[in-house]
Amino acid sequence: MAARLFQSILLEVKDKVDFILGVVDNTGVITACTELKFIGESIEAAAEFFKTGLEELQTGGYTFCLVGGFEGGGENAVFAGSVSEQASLVCGLTAVAIKNSKTQYDEKHDKVAFVKKIILDNILPGDIYIKSREMHFVSECKRAVYSVRLEDRQDAAVTETLAQLFPDRQKDFVVTISESEIALIKELKTGDSRETARVAEQIDRALDEEVGIPHVIGVGSVVNQLKDVARSFKEAQIAVDVGHVFSEEKTIMNFENLGIGRLIYQLPTTLCEMFLSEVFKKGSIESLDEETLFTIHKFFENNLNVSETSRKLFVHRNTLVYRLEKIKKLTGLDLREFDNAIVLKVALMVKQYLKSRELML
Repeated sequence: MAARLFQSILLEVKDKVDFILGVVDNTGVITACTELKFIGESIEAAAEFFKTGLEELQTGGYTFCLVGGFEGGGENAVFAGSVSEQASLVCGLTAVAIKNSKTQYDEKHDKVAFVKKIILDNILPGDIYIKSREMHFVSECKRAVYSVRLEDRQDAAVTETLAQLFPDRQKDFVVTISESEIALIKELKTGDSRETARVAEQIDRALDEEVGIPHVIGVGSVVNQLKDVARSFKEAQIAVDVGHVFSEEKTIMNFENLGIGRLIYQLPTTLCEMFLSEVFKKGSIESLDEETLFTIHKFFENNLNVSETSRKLFVHRNTLVYRLEKIKKLTGLDLREFDNAIVLKVALMVKQYLKSRELML
């Protein structure tokens, strides 16, 4: 496909020069030429040119100019069957034209680049439909986006591990977002919670066993339209952020299971501070020691059941009742009453959220 692209550009230049113009690969083989009979032949001087490390050279009766410089991979060069100032100028301009055309072609036909534009909202909805048809992209199927956030800078092994884990390049796409984030756009069969969880567990296990880099995986909701993967990606990112605040010990966070933490995370800090000041006496939350907080969390875990909580804490039932009375005295809330328990649960989460915000500043 690249050779046809090169050939079309050369044919536009053919009538404007009086010397042979062509493209060679890094082995010296001619892949496109204004004189078709030379395609497939080798130029010894071209192979030597690639070894020099230069971007332009006139030698052996030829002028060579690297396409895209060494940043472009150094895989192709434009050559002219002449050693002159005009040949140097034409080679340089042709190399630029080929580089630009190749970039446009790659962008048009590179599905990973296309998907990246979608999840980052860098493409209009109408263009998504048009380009997906041009690229024979399946628009309607079940997909979910997974955001893999790394504690340190990205290791190439992470991207490689994900690419090997999901090798179907037509259905699954691994996209580098930043130095510390990689996204996986995964096509699903059923799209149920078990399948999305299984994929997340596969990623988690592979990164632990093969790379060993600390990470958190956010799972976005399942979407049916290609244009909606941007929403799934944002949800996966929110899942990671919310998990960092409320569930630091977890490595997999699903957006659909975030519960009230998702709501708190999106509240302005001023509103959170106002809530705490209106509901509690000054300093009442701060006065709760570690043992009391642990008791509260266990009480919530056991659905406000006094007997079950005391059993899990290995304390007498009366000891737990005493602690609950102490909490009531400090906060004004009786955790044995559902409404009061909800208020304190939300308050502790709000406090945790505000603390995380302070650490970020």
